[in-house]
Amino acid sequence: MSNPKTIGTVFGLLGMLSFSLTLPATRAAVLYLDPAVVAFGRPLLAGLLAAILLLVTGQHTFPSRYWKNFALLILGAGIGVPLTFAWGMHSLPSAHGAITLALLPLGTALVATLRAGERLSPRFWAASIVGSAAVLAFAEFKGAGHIQLADLILLLSVAASALGYAEGARLTRVMPGWQVMSWALAIAAPLHVIPFLLAVRAHGLSAPASAWCGFIYIALVSQWTGMFAWLRGLSTGGIARIGQLQLAQPFCTLLFSSLLLRESITPAMLIAAAIVVGAVAVGRNANIETRQKSRLENSDELEPET
Repeated sequence: MSNPKTIGTVFGLLGMLSFSLTLPATRAAVLYLDPAVVAFGRPLLAGLLAAILLLVTGQHTFPSRYWKNFALLILGAGIGVPLTFAWGMHSLPSAHGAITLALLPLGTALVATLRAGERLSPRFWAASIVGSAAVLAFAEFKGAGHIQLADLILLLSVAASALGYAEGARLTRVMPGWQVMSWALAIAAPLHVIPFLLAVRAHGLSAPASAWCGFIYIALVSQWTGMFAWLRGLSTGGIARIGQLQLAQPFCTLLFSSLLLRESITPAMLIAAAIVVGAVAVGRNANIETRQKSRLENSDELEPET
């Protein structure tokens, strides 16, 4: 399996599947825990464990020329995503989050053109728009509701996620994805300590096991380990191309809900999912060129980390 697109797709699928429980897990957590506790506690726990992993494995710090890229990754995935997800899902059902997830691949593709120099063909954009429209139509059909203030918060999450994905993928081209995400979370962890303690003091930590299970999942998987495979997929298969896989995430979420909670699978879900699969297939085979190598890759000093 030496084809970069195939390798990227496999890792991308693993990452996407791990993210499929993020929305319901976040919803389960914020039903009982204050959004501030979840928003600051999620990256704090992941950052502490990431720091331990880096220490145990004896990793040396990365070259200083990558600080800008790590700063953007931290701003997007380490700060923006947990904050916007927690507050957005506090007032929205998890199904409503599908509306925002439908726009994430488009946002990722846009950032890929701006930050990674990927030139996307009209065929790719058409497939992405069709797939996004199918998810939006399905979300509306499911009764997720019309756009409201909380959706605007989740739209910020789209921007934060797309930025984090692009910068993380670029860094994964020069060092392993687990190191990239672990360094980002470990560096950002101190920023969350005081806000987390203040949130705990104000709101407490009393919650049932279901809320804590959701919190642990989004901290350990959504925030940290799931990103290992996802960043590897983006860096290997192309940021925009692999980013399209998240069009299928709402349907994977519903599939897991069917398996775990015995929720029914409707014909509308199957039809929308078929359209999305077709759009992803077209996008995967569409022509994508690198207009120019990013500054990160053009550096004369660039040496892959070992």
